[in-house]
Amino acid sequence: MDLPRLIVTPSRREFSLLLALGSFATASGRPAHADSVPAGQAIASHAIAMHGTPALQPGFGHLPYADPKAPKGGRIVLGIQGTFDSLNPLIVLGVAPDAVPKYVQQSLLYRSADEPFTAYGLLASQVELDPDRTMLAFEIDPRATFSDGKPVTAEDVLFTFEMLKTKGKPYHRASLSGVTGASAPSPRRVVFALGDGANRELPLMIGAMPIFAKHATDAETFGDTSFKPALGSGPYIVSEVRPGESLTLKRRKDFWGEELPVMRGLFNADEIRYDFYRDSNALFEAFKAGLYDLRLEGDPTRWMTGYDIPAVHDGRIRRETLHFDTPKGMTGLVFNTRRPIFADIRVREALGLLFDFEWVNRNLFHGAYRRAGSFFSDSDLSALGVPADARETALLAAFPGAVREDILAGTWRPSETDGSGRDREQARRALDLLKDAGFTLQDGALRNGKGEPFSFEIMVTSRSQERLALNFAQSLGRLGIAAQVRLIDDVQYWRRLSAFDFDMIQWTWPASASPGNEQIGRWGSANAARRGSLNYAGVKSPAIDAALQGLLKAREREDFVAAARVLDRLLISGFYVVPLYYLPDTWLALARDVVLSGRQPAYFLSTETLARLPAAPPAAN
Repeated sequence: MDLPRLIVTPSRREFSLLLALGSFATASGRPAHADSVPAGQAIASHAIAMHGTPALQPGFGHLPYADPKAPKGGRIVLGIQGTFDSLNPLIVLGVAPDAVPKYVQQSLLYRSADEPFTAYGLLASQVELDPDRTMLAFEIDPRATFSDGKPVTAEDVLFTFEMLKTKGKPYHRASLSGVTGASAPSPRRVVFALGDGANRELPLMIGAMPIFAKHATDAETFGDTSFKPALGSGPYIVSEVRPGESLTLKRRKDFWGEELPVMRGLFNADEIRYDFYRDSNALFEAFKAGLYDLRLEGDPTRWMTGYDIPAVHDGRIRRETLHFDTPKGMTGLVFNTRRPIFADIRVREALGLLFDFEWVNRNLFHGAYRRAGSFFSDSDLSALGVPADARETALLAAFPGAVREDILAGTWRPSETDGSGRDREQARRALDLLKDAGFTLQDGALRNGKGEPFSFEIMVTSRSQERLALNFAQSLGRLGIAAQVRLIDDVQYWRRLSAFDFDMIQWTWPASASPGNEQIGRWGSANAARRGSLNYAGVKSPAIDAALQGLLKAREREDFVAAARVLDRLLISGFYVVPLYYLPDTWLALARDVVLSGRQPAYFLSTETLARLPAAPPAAN
């Protein structure tokens, strides 16, 4: 895996929005709690903390993990596998890099990587929110300007809101539909009515919108493919575009927010270039040759053996292992339940039994992985090994039988094999389930009652995915199941994915420290048929929909944890994926003179702190 990730759907750069407990920091820095504020009265603040109060008080100098003295200047090159056919990150069908929303555009609030989710003022110098989260207001910083010199106004915010709500990604359209009214009482003030406040993440979703310039944006073509970058208020402008090959950004000398507390020590390079490589091997060889500067390594074999090279030995490349306090998400082989062959839950469970994690981890990945089973592994949100408590039972009361008894009791675990690659016990269990679903072995092939063979396609987009899929297909073949592995190019892959035109794929859903609205895009029934959504499995479950609403409505931490565990149990019970594995740590390789300035944040990697060290002076003769 390399930085930056391509934006094809919101999961590539999901907002990772979190839930609120209903307390904020006032402008004086004192916590303001809901029980001490009259109903409907808004609280003015420099930030919104979704759990408790912001860690940083008003007037803070810089984000704690950023270094205001970080060296400025130079060029940083980022390598990406794949290509791009647009600079508009809002297209549903197509591939766009994250350059424009990350470096060119800005949002009203800026998320700190050092807290589960606190968003501090960026374009907004002040935010107002009532304890019940029914009213939200922003005061726009009078210094904020777009790169053409024109000011950012409340009209730009309203325009952006309307465009995203009507023409944005399915994720935007679904989430922002909770806003019941929006107005601009003055050129720098914008107010949003948030209905009954049940979606307690909605204020942060609004705060995370990339703000477009109304005067420079065509409403008719807002969601269309285009190589013309949006006009932004951020620290960079796009200076050169070579479609499918490279993208270059240059730092603005007139960037309005240079000395904002949330910007100090960030965005340090004068130039950032994205180089695209269609093949993962070519991408790695380019890194070894010094053609780009930063690499997130997700291949254990490569990490263990591929870096035994001169550039590492002599220090031109250095490696780091980082750990973040976030739940580990789910990587799995995803069943497209829209396909009749995967409509039966017994079939999905049976195929999951045939993945030999123990053999794969030992023989393909040097034992580096841990087995996935939960969608929130390594956190208190995981339901694995934890019996359901009274809160969970109450949430599930309206849906009897939605969670299997062993999953409810916390005794279910992903299948464990003897590591031989030919575990007979797991094969027997799988055959029993398949027989119950109407499949039997006939003439060496597994067939249904009509005599039709059990066959499907696993669609992959990289050699590493292909290697794993071929191993799984071999395991399935021993039971007479014909799984064809198809490796296709990046553009075709994303277009088919957006249209749900696949049988099975490998996918990773990352997890935040407090999951919320992004989970609706992944699992909500309304998104099962919405092209471009992240509901790749085609999940349609009233119980899951209720659990998702529970996440959004929770005010207390205990209720939030209960809702997350209920969601986890429901997803596990549905066997929508064959759980694969996760890495407990993050592997990072960097060029010698490129650093993540400051210290490591607690929750996720902040590449905004990247800086290039100045060249050493020549040695004296």
